[in-house]
Amino acid sequence: MIFKKSKDKEPLPAKPVGQLPHAQEGLSYNEWRNKRRYNHKWRNIRWAVVIGLSLLFMLSFMLDLSILEGSLSGSRLVGFYLIDPFNTLQLLSISSRTGFIALLTMNFWIGLMIIVGFYAIMGGRTYCSWICPYHFIAEWVDKLRGYMEKKYKIKNHTFNRSLRYVFWVGFILLAFATSSLVFEVINPVGIISRALIYGPGLILLWIVALVLFELLYSKRFWCSYVCPIGTTMAMVGKASPMVVQFDYEKCGYCGECQKVCEVPHVLWFTKRGKATQKIHTAGADCTRCGYCVDRCPGKALTYSFKGIDKLT
Repeated sequence: MIFKKSKDKEPLPAKPVGQLPHAQEGLSYNEWRNKRRYNHKWRNIRWAVVIGLSLLFMLSFMLDLSILEGSLSGSRLVGFYLIDPFNTLQLLSISSRTGFIALLTMNFWIGLMIIVGFYAIMGGRTYCSWICPYHFIAEWVDKLRGYMEKKYKIKNHTFNRSLRYVFWVGFILLAFATSSLVFEVINPVGIISRALIYGPGLILLWIVALVLFELLYSKRFWCSYVCPIGTTMAMVGKASPMVVQFDYEKCGYCGECQKVCEVPHVLWFTKRGKATQKIHTAGADCTRCGYCVDRCPGKALTYSFKGIDKLT
């Protein structure tokens, strides 16, 4: 086979102890592993962006400012229309049945191109960790669940990750069959966004139910197995130049990145004996959350743009 996926290549030989970063720095393994344990630089920046965006929506509505109007399902930024790509797919599905595709406005297409272009550059599921308010809530639920797993031995129930594609296709087919945005009825992003801007309603009980299900039964169920927005964003950002890059030479096999990663399967190459080349990049499922970048004691994981080294 001429072209092989990096996973299918022969793995690199494991580095001897003398070549590991902690030995080269003259530190014990535990000292080296723990030196960045409480670094939260990128997490704090990301949380500030999520909170700041929600506040901007709220203030624009409350003070009648034409800055960021609408909600995360569809909005207008200083006059430029923005629309969620999955909402677009639902609308196109409906319009293909009703014959309204020709009536979709130029603002609709411009709004779509702006969002698709932005996330095609940022890559992966950047939207999930840097924009989505439900993801922000889920992170705090994860912390509580981690405590409960240790204290009460709660078991996590997992599912096949391909389940998300079933939901992705299913919601589009439902939109086509019903001529309505079915997903928007249960979309936590839109529900939370609208509740923050226009005030709470009984629909927030659905968010409570989701949180309890993820807390007590399946960690990150919605984000990992259901949400078609995240699935769409992963498709859009698949070939993005913006990546989380792994440098094999700086890795000390500590596994700290795997402990904090929200989607650990994208960091498969960080495990001892798994890396097949000196430089790897996290796949399209990566949320670009920065937890691994913050935590890695050897700084083997960094944000990077593909090909930037060739320009310098």
